[in-house]
Amino acid sequence: MINKQFIIQVAKEEHLKYADTIVEEMANSAQARGTGIAKRSPEYIMQKMREGKAVIALSKTGEWAGFCYIEAWGHEKFVANSGLIVSPNFRKSGLAREIKNAIFKLSRKKYPTAKIFGLTTGAAVMKINSELGYYPVSYSDLTDDEQFWKGCQSCVNYAILTSKNRQNCLCTAMLYVPKNQRQPNRQKLRKDFYGNLNLFERWTKIKKSILVKFNKALKLDLQS
Repeated sequence: MINKQFIIQVAKEEHLKYADTIVEEMANSAQARGTGIAKRSPEYIMQKMREGKAVIALSKTGEWAGFCYIEAWGHEKFVANSGLIVSPNFRKSGLAREIKNAIFKLSRKKYPTAKIFGLTTGAAVMKINSELGYYPVSYSDLTDDEQFWKGCQSCVNYAILTSKNRQNCLCTAMLYVPKNQRQPNRQKLRKDFYGNLNLFERWTKIKKSILVKFNKALKLDLQS
């Protein structure tokens, strides 16, 4: 995929050199937002590139601009588009939306019958997801694959997740269901959220406020 500013493509062997930069920026971005992240190693990112399960964006001068990758869970019944990151040099350019579109198309091509889900604390990402056909769901609607949930152990909010019996956390769960698997009531809910950034922003602020207070209380209980 090519636009005026960026070249967006399925990552290949030639892009392995960007793995360290991608991992570092993922960590920096999470720290700046004050949110958790399931940490990935450069080797893991390289593996996704070699498998053709990642999308990378470069500027016309060859500078790394953005990245996202695919993970499959529950015997490929569920797919997650994970690790969406845009270089600080290219934020607010619409690149995140283009990368999400590209990784979504790649996921549908590789796993046409899989449900696609995401966990995010970002209202802008939720809006992009809703435009692709995702809708908010409870955590119980996601994969029960233990390997997926183990990935949350490196997140700073993991104590909240476990204390809530893996039913809630600061992240909002969103799900895309292939058309032949959809239920009418779920489709109506998706339309209520479609493209409404203000709604997502209010939702994330309320959720963060409630769960941050809960986390503080939990820490006090553990210290007493």
